[in-house]
Order: sequence, then C-alpha cells, then structure tokens
Amino acid sequence: MNKLVLVLNCGSSSLKFAVLDSVSGDEKLSGLAECFNLENARIKWKLDGNKGTADLGAGASHKEAVAYIVNNILKDQKEMSDAIVAIGHRVVHGGEKFTSSVIIDDAVMQGIEDCATLAPLHNPAHLIGIRAAQVAFPALPQIAVFDTAFHQTMPEKAYLYALPYKLYRENGIRRYGMHGTSHLFIGREAAALLGQKVEETNIINCHLGNGASICAIKDGKSVDTSMGMTPLEGLVMGTRSGDLDPSIINHLVTQCNYTLAEVNSMLNNESGLLGISEISSDCRAIEDGYAEGQVGAVRAMELSCYRLAKYIASYAAALGRIDAIVFTGGIGENSDVIRSIVLKQLSIFGIEVDEAANTAARFGSEGTITTANSKIKAMVISTNEELVIAQDAVSLIS
Repeated sequence: MNKLVLVLNCGSSSLKFAVLDSVSGDEKLSGLAECFNLENARIKWKLDGNKGTADLGAGASHKEAVAYIVNNILKDQKEMSDAIVAIGHRVVHGGEKFTSSVIIDDAVMQGIEDCATLAPLHNPAHLIGIRAAQVAFPALPQIAVFDTAFHQTMPEKAYLYALPYKLYRENGIRRYGMHGTSHLFIGREAAALLGQKVEETNIINCHLGNGASICAIKDGKSVDTSMGMTPLEGLVMGTRSGDLDPSIINHLVTQCNYTLAEVNSMLNNESGLLGISEISSDCRAIEDGYAEGQVGAVRAMELSCYRLAKYIASYAAALGRIDAIVFTGGIGENSDVIRSIVLKQLSIFGIEVDEAANTAARFGSEGTITTANSKIKAMVISTNEELVIAQDAVSLIS
C-alpha cells in the first residue's frame, strides 16, 4: 500500500476526514462528524464501499470524533493504519506568516492562533482538531495546509485596500483570499486538460459552494481573488453578503439601532441567498424556486449570477488572455442552471454554451461545456482539496 495520509478538516461544529493515497489519489476512507456540543453529535463514514454511522454522545466534540476514528473505524484496519505516514490539516487562515504548507510545531500553533481574529469561526476549530490529532497520533508528523497560502503571489495592487497604509504595515489589514487549496488544484487540473504547462496557463476559477470565491490564475499563480481579509468579501454566498458599501454598517448602527455584533451576524449568517430570497440559503431550493418563478428565488438567482459574471469579466483585465473559465465546488460542479445564466452574460467574450454538454456535466461528470466555436472554453472540474493536502504532507516529510 502506498503512503497514506489522514486528512482532517475541522469546522466549528464539524470534522470532515479522509484517508488518501498520496500517489494515486485513491480515497480509502471518508467521513463527517457533526453537531458537536449538541445532543445529537454523530459521525458517519464510508470504508471500502460500506457506509457506517454512530452517535458520539451528547456534547461530543473534535476530541471525541478523532478518538472514534482511531479506536473504532481504524481499529480493525491494521494495514491501512500502519500505512498512514502523516496527518494533514486544512487551515483556513495563515495571514502573511504562512506562504506554504508546514510541519506543525509550537511556533506554527502560535501562528495559527495569532491569525484567529482573521478567521474566528475557523482557526480556533483547527487548533482544537490539531491538538486532538496530536494526542491520538503522537508519533506521526502533523502538517498544516493553508487556504490563504496560494494567494500570497497576489501583487500589492491586488491585495491592498485603499486605506491608510499604516493599517497594513502595523495591523496586517489587507486582502488574503480563501479556497486557495481548491484553486491550486483546479489550476493544475485545468492545465492538464488543456494540454498546457501549468506555468503557461491562465484561467478564471469559480469555486462555488455555500462559501464561494473566484480566482484569477495567471501562469499557474494567483494574481487576484474575490475574498478579502475575511471570507465575507466578494460573491453572493449562502448566508454571506459579499461586497457592499461599507457605509451601510455605520448607517445600520447609527440610524437603524443595530449593534455592531448584530450587523456582523447579519452579514455573515442572514444575508446572501438567504437574505435576498427570504426562502433559503440552499442553492437547490433557490433553483427550484427559480424554475417555478418564485419572486424571491428569481431575485436571488439573478443577483448572484450577475455578481459572478461581473467578477469573471473584471478578471480578464488581470489575465490579459483567458484559456478557460472553470466551475468547481458543490454548486459550481452541479448547477447547470447557474453556469448557463452566468456564461450567457459573458457573450461579449465570444462564449457559446453547449447546453447539452452543460446539462450532462453534473454529479461528478467533468468536461468542456462550451461549443467548438466558443472563443473561450468553459469547463467543469471536480475539486480535490484533500489530495493536495495529502501530497503536501508527504512532500514535506520526505
């Protein structure tokens, strides 16, 4: 069995996990533990094609989930357990300190903690998961792979805000971007599908899920991305507002009697598709409502697709030449409706949608969704952040 890596992706109330072959990419085990600190904390997994579920117990958290993975799921999988050579952790925010993946030590732990204010829902959860994994796997190296690292190649003109420069110099206030591991993977995959070298490929990648971002990748490197200092900036998302006039915050506080905490919660948890549609944050519900002509769903679909099309068009200026526009992520890979709406708004670039191919590219199916006459290709590619994490882990310990 080739070198295996256990990949952990810790959220505030959940833990995604997988055991991957870092060479072939084969997934030996995958699963999700969720509802941490609640009565119904549970875990589910898939191993050798067989599915399993279990209750973790009321109030269970990352520690109990990792212990269950070790003591229950992997207990009878000696060959697999013995082949695991490292634990790879997805970490959302590394600030400017971490420009690549690193082996975790005390200094790295402190660095992740220092960046917690930039990703308050994510970095503290990552630290909990890392500590739990260190207890469960004391002999194995732990590797941190940062979502922000891929975007550290952005030029100053792309990452700075037009604020007093001392705020960047003294407080690190700048654009960092997220989903970097996904954007990195898609950049490589797109180049391969196009038959080009990564360092000679220019694409615009649309990572669309409940959280969404777009990235301009020039010669294989990130030169601009839609998320900013935090994951709130950019596209319309499931519950996040994306871009807005910053004076709205002052207006809500001084004129509408909201507190800053209430405004922050609104922008992160009550806006986006949910807020504008007044129906749901789930894109599938919005699509169903759009097909039925529900006013809120139509409003949300048109607004979010228009915002995405504008971002894609603007990134043409960052690239100069576009080899492909790529859709990935849960929504990007599965919503033929959104892809069609967005691409049709980009007809000025000579893009022609192949509707049959676009409809067929769902639920894991990949490929080109534009016609042979289209001046720019559009593609659907399934992302695989876990594979990047596994490969980085093995590369570092080697």
